[in-house]
Amino acid sequence: MKVLFLENVAKKGRKYEVKEVASGYARNFLIPQKLAELATDKSITRVDKLRKQQEAERKIQDDLLIKNLSDLKEVTITMTEKANDKGHLFAGIHKEELIPVIKEQTQLDVDTEHIILEHPIKEVGEHQIEILVGGKKTMFKLVVEAKN
Repeated sequence: MKVLFLENVAKKGRKYEVKEVASGYARNFLIPQKLAELATDKSITRVDKLRKQQEAERKIQDDLLIKNLSDLKEVTITMTEKANDKGHLFAGIHKEELIPVIKEQTQLDVDTEHIILEHPIKEVGEHQIEILVGGKKTMFKLVVEAKN
């Protein structure tokens, strides 16, 4: 059965992708959970319009972010996390946790794919975080403090 994915489904399909899946899987799981719908000509054209609109909005956001990258270079972002006496964090800081903090302190919408972080941050102190948008690269300082 051909379905049009409305959300990303692990190991099955990405959002707005048309794929052939087992009929039972589509009828009993994907469609009732609103993760997919039957792929008809009408639904495919509707989704193509949505995809183009989202791509245009994303391009505008990326262009705006590129213009504001120079401002981010001089910014120091501070986070407070739980840590032990030696300065090791109980939970590492991942890209997903940086995004709301960046948004709150700089009003910039940064996506997870823009942040280059080789491994989670697991220690208190200063860290240089790299951001890459549209071929332009910048770094900002992240200060991680221990929560009392």
